[in-house]
Amino acid sequence: MLHNIARRARHKVLRRQFATAAEQTERDVVIVGGGPAGLALASALARSKSVHNNLSIALVEAGDLQKVRDWQQEPGTFSNRVSSITNSSKAFLEDIDAWSHIEQSRTRPVEEMQVWDGISDARITFAASELSTSTVNELSRLTENLNLQRGLLRHLSQYPEVQLFDKVKVQSIVCEAREENAWPVVHLSDGRAIRARLLVGADGFNSPVRTYAGIQSYGWAYDTQGIVATLFHAPKSSYQGPNTIAYQRFLPTGPIAFLPLSETASTLVWSTKPHLANALKAADPRILASMINAAFRLPNISLRYLQDRILEDQAMSVEQFTNELAFRERSDTIDVRSAYSSLAPIRDNVGGIPPEDADSVPPLVTSIQPGTVASFPLRFSHAETYTGEGSGARTVLVGDAAHTIHPLAGQGLNLGLADAEALTKCIENALLSGGDVGSYTSLLPYARSRYFENHKMLSACDKLHKLYSATAGPVVWARSVGIEVLNELDAIKAALMMTAGSERAGLPGQVGWELTAKSVETFAKNVNGARELADTVKDLLGVGVRQLLQRR
Repeated sequence: MLHNIARRARHKVLRRQFATAAEQTERDVVIVGGGPAGLALASALARSKSVHNNLSIALVEAGDLQKVRDWQQEPGTFSNRVSSITNSSKAFLEDIDAWSHIEQSRTRPVEEMQVWDGISDARITFAASELSTSTVNELSRLTENLNLQRGLLRHLSQYPEVQLFDKVKVQSIVCEAREENAWPVVHLSDGRAIRARLLVGADGFNSPVRTYAGIQSYGWAYDTQGIVATLFHAPKSSYQGPNTIAYQRFLPTGPIAFLPLSETASTLVWSTKPHLANALKAADPRILASMINAAFRLPNISLRYLQDRILEDQAMSVEQFTNELAFRERSDTIDVRSAYSSLAPIRDNVGGIPPEDADSVPPLVTSIQPGTVASFPLRFSHAETYTGEGSGARTVLVGDAAHTIHPLAGQGLNLGLADAEALTKCIENALLSGGDVGSYTSLLPYARSRYFENHKMLSACDKLHKLYSATAGPVVWARSVGIEVLNELDAIKAALMMTAGSERAGLPGQVGWELTAKSVETFAKNVNGARELADTVKDLLGVGVRQLLQRR
């Protein structure tokens, strides 16, 4: 109560302060944040005829959008911030005519994904060929975030009536001096003010819009850092397929993912402990490249040994590290002719026959693109609600302003795009019914449609992260049995891929990543024998999966 009284008093002071000082304009929809979620929402609203003909739209971004429009990379090089665009997200971008503005040569299909346990090596493989529709030939498509943002800006250039305010920060947001039906007023750092019928927060984790609306956010920081980098490697052998396989290994310190960008380049997303992340970033790039190769190949005990050596001696030379790596491979009796040897010479990938197990691990990293190694903290957060009320009314949250997720399933950006799609439909429906697009009643369908869906994905990824951080023998055994059973059940795998966005239409019952987390968690808690195994598999075959089987 005291918090609300203090907030109302502060708003009154700010309203008086800015009442006459600022040049004020009015817009029906004001989007704060020019990241993928904010730009996608602006693009979708601009594309919608009912919205375009009836509402004025503005977007505010603190950064320089011209730099995004002018963004270019040298041929063969890539930005280190890459996202996996699911088929569902791609369909949305196609529907609003934005996908055609994305440079397709800078995208890469993922046709298969291999995921395995860093301790037991239990593995599950997802392939586009396992999906129920023959029209889908990829699980997702990888592209740089800047390529997506540039494409969305190119699309928006067709709608000059959508006003873009960039290189300006939100100085403050106040509720105008009205007793009823008051609108938020956004004051910018250049002195302008925008009165908004509906204010959308697409402004990231530290959202000023969420703060203005008085919406609390709960969550926690993970004891991990995410390392990203652009990796170079030799092309695959002519006996192999193209570089379209994504690899992910769950290590006790966090998952490491290797995602294809071209025939000779891939991107790294490695979640690991902060002290190890700092040591890896500070190491010679050749040592980091060798550690990445080892992280996908060596048994966990040997990998831990190498990590300890890097932490103990951060001045270690490349030669010293190579000798340590060779010692561990000999100790693990790894055949130098096997794909699991990090020290095997680069093979003739034009005419040479690759090892039999070549597709079980990613290509050997030969170098790292200079300037691309970076790290960032990982966290879980979810706003208590997506819509403001009271003095914070006429506000709604999308993307990272509403939720942040562990990157292990590559769903963060896709959740934001799904928010943009759902909010666009909500605004369209409000217009069709003659409603006020900024009212709580009009926004309620958006919150209802997205909150639970986002929460399930957030919770699933959080459970998977915690489950695979465990090293206790019974837990490792149980989760390994669980993942191996799932790998044999094609119908369930297809259902998981569909709900994770590999197909646009979901299943009744919403079988998905949350099912994966729950099922593996069940194995981890119940290690009493075959009865638990049978009961868990039976539970997996719920309504959604049975309906999938009937469709085949």
